[in-house]
Amino acid sequence: MNVDGFSQHIEKLRSQVHELLQRSTTKPNLEQEIITQAFDELHATVEELLIVSQELELTRAALDKERQRYQDLFEFAPDAYLVTNTAGTIQEANHAAATLLDVGHKYLIGKPLIIFIAQHDRQLFSSQMKNFQQLLNWEINLQPRGGKPFPASIRLSTLYDEKGKQIGWRWLLCDITERKQAQEMLHRAYDELEIRVAERTAELVKANQKLLTEITERKRAESQLLHLAFHDALTGLPNRVAFINRLRHAINYSKRHSDYLFAVLFIDLDRFKVINDSLGHHKGDQFLLAIATRLEVCVRSIDTAARLGGDEFTILLEGIQDVSDAIKVAERVEHELKLPFELDGQEIFTTASIGIALSSTVNYEQPEDVLRDADTAMYRAKMLGRARYELFNSNMYANALAKLQLETDLRRAIERLELQVYYQPIVSLTDGFILGFEALLRWEHPERGLLSPSDFIPLAEETGLIFSIGKWVLHEACAQMQTWQASYPANLLKKITVNLSVKQFFQSDLIEQIREILQSTSLNADTLVLDITESVIVENGDRLSTTLSEIRELGIHLSIDDFGTGYSSLGRLYNFPISLLKIDRSFISSINTNSKNLEITEILVTLAHKLGVDVLAEGIETQEQLTLLRKLNCEYGQGHFFSVPLNSSKTEALIKANPRW
Repeated sequence: MNVDGFSQHIEKLRSQVHELLQRSTTKPNLEQEIITQAFDELHATVEELLIVSQELELTRAALDKERQRYQDLFEFAPDAYLVTNTAGTIQEANHAAATLLDVGHKYLIGKPLIIFIAQHDRQLFSSQMKNFQQLLNWEINLQPRGGKPFPASIRLSTLYDEKGKQIGWRWLLCDITERKQAQEMLHRAYDELEIRVAERTAELVKANQKLLTEITERKRAESQLLHLAFHDALTGLPNRVAFINRLRHAINYSKRHSDYLFAVLFIDLDRFKVINDSLGHHKGDQFLLAIATRLEVCVRSIDTAARLGGDEFTILLEGIQDVSDAIKVAERVEHELKLPFELDGQEIFTTASIGIALSSTVNYEQPEDVLRDADTAMYRAKMLGRARYELFNSNMYANALAKLQLETDLRRAIERLELQVYYQPIVSLTDGFILGFEALLRWEHPERGLLSPSDFIPLAEETGLIFSIGKWVLHEACAQMQTWQASYPANLLKKITVNLSVKQFFQSDLIEQIREILQSTSLNADTLVLDITESVIVENGDRLSTTLSEIRELGIHLSIDDFGTGYSSLGRLYNFPISLLKIDRSFISSINTNSKNLEITEILVTLAHKLGVDVLAEGIETQEQLTLLRKLNCEYGQGHFFSVPLNSSKTEALIKANPRW
């Protein structure tokens, strides 16, 4: 009975009771009251029942709705759900379960679940069915109808009735094929990763070993570089950097200990360039190595022998008593170096010029100052004849400063056009007229006045300024001669003589320079005569031979200056393309008073003529000397008897006068 029917029934019952009450009006009041009270109680009870009935109806509707919701969830759940009895027979199944097992929904109901288990897993399934526990999770292979077995996961829970009695099982089935495949792929990837890791580990071990080897090699290289940074690569001696560091330490130590004395010896080999050029650089290196070995023999273990570069060596003597200790070492070095050196069966001899700087001479602050003073003393030893030692003193320092100032002034002289070319006439002794001029460089110093080449040319050669100065002089002289030839054609000026430094002869572009100057000044090459001293020929003849031949091929004449002072022979000079021989003034100055000099001059003139070389006598001072030279058939003369060197304007005046002697 629904709620409406139940209400109608109660209302009918109430009407009957009310009718009964109306009939019993004749009965006593007490009974009526009892009946009325009973009726009211009945009515209240009925009302309560009605309310309960309504609530029950609402609950039933909610249950129906929830049951439908559960059914929908069950039916349309993405996972496969089954309900079986305790024997494993399927009683309920959702759409996903039918799809998973590849059968129709109706076909599933009533079928034993075991028929959907893969054949090889059915024994396991039967065993598990006997030992199921609550919420059991396990994996098994399912066999869909007409399909291939596939792995699945099973989640199981017990199903009870209202009395708590087990009536079956709930099953959740999930296809884990993709998961298994992913796991297999993961396992394969893991195995591959293990292999890769093993391979990579092996590579890393190998790389680590290589790195360790490289680190070892790098440390060895760094050690070698450190050694090379402070040692000379050829001799193995400490180099300039190491020597400076050691010398700085000695200076600092001497400032803390007033009784501490040290000395520096600056050693330069005499004529090493000749040895190196004649024997070759390989033997030159062997020679330097032998020098280093002998120097190490000359010093104590606390001293330092170093090679600064080239043929320059230094020795630092520490903790000496006085200057005599330094002198003894210098003498020992000289003695050792004078002994013959044998290189590949060939004996070689050398000497050294040594400069000594003592720490007590000057209050030194920097190691470079000590080296500078020892170097200055060494140059002093070279100037005094080489193969000796010299002690540095304050006068040398003053001279060094003066030399430095002169170098500064000389650089400025080029910029300020303080250099001038003077000209001394060359006279033909045949007709007595001026044949040409010798270009002589002068420096109009703003403080020291007019300086001759001997005052600054050695410094120019040492500093390399000789190259720019020499090129300027050659251009100036050629341009001036061309101007005079064009202005005074009747004077028959034929020659302009220019002195070249030995350093200029060894310029790689000397020939090109001369060619450009002749072209720019339009001077005929036959007019130009280049002077080179006899001593340069003696010391550098073999090296100069090619250059001199190239100069002569340009049409330029070559002359030997100061002949008779370099101990050369006319026979040797015959090997060079010489056009003119200049007899040194030391022979000419006394030919009228010294019969020996007259005889030597006569022999020189005669032999020169035999070799086809003209002769010019330098330093003619008197008429008597001129007369004697003419008798000897000397072609040309030059000297103060004719004219002192003049600047260009006074020289031009002399050309205009056109004197004859």
